[in-house]
Amino acid sequence: MPLKINLRHLEGRDLRLTGELPPEELDFGLKDEMIRAEKPLVYDLEAEKLHQAVLVQGKLALTLDCQCVRCLKSFAHKVKLDHWTAHLPLEGEEKVSPEGDFIDLTPFVREDMLLEFPQHPLCKPDCGGLRKSAKKPAAKHDQSAWAELNKLKL
Repeated sequence: MPLKINLRHLEGRDLRLTGELPPEELDFGLKDEMIRAEKPLVYDLEAEKLHQAVLVQGKLALTLDCQCVRCLKSFAHKVKLDHWTAHLPLEGEEKVSPEGDFIDLTPFVREDMLLEFPQHPLCKPDCGGLRKSAKKPAAKHDQSAWAELNKLKL
């Protein structure tokens, strides 16, 4: 079920929203095989109505299952937005269109979470990558490319 706010519940009081949103509902559309969103998003939000707009503030957290791009090790990466805010106007050019009495927060949450996903997930910042096999001899790098060019007789 999407994350929605009932506008009638906001009349005269603030609304507290806490819970989890399944990853299927967020539909991140990840095409990166190094990042998978398989755990639910945890939210703790407070919504209030302000002069023909809705202000939503709170915390969002999601644990991603990632694979390091250097060493291919699997690890968990936490994406946290401790001070998430969404201002949703109910009038004007950029107004949010309610579905009946409800405003769907899911697209706004999805967009802000996607912006926080790692572009190149690393298990640790100084990851050395895959270990070299002892069976394969290291390539010789005794001579530089310039040394080879210097051999040319022009």
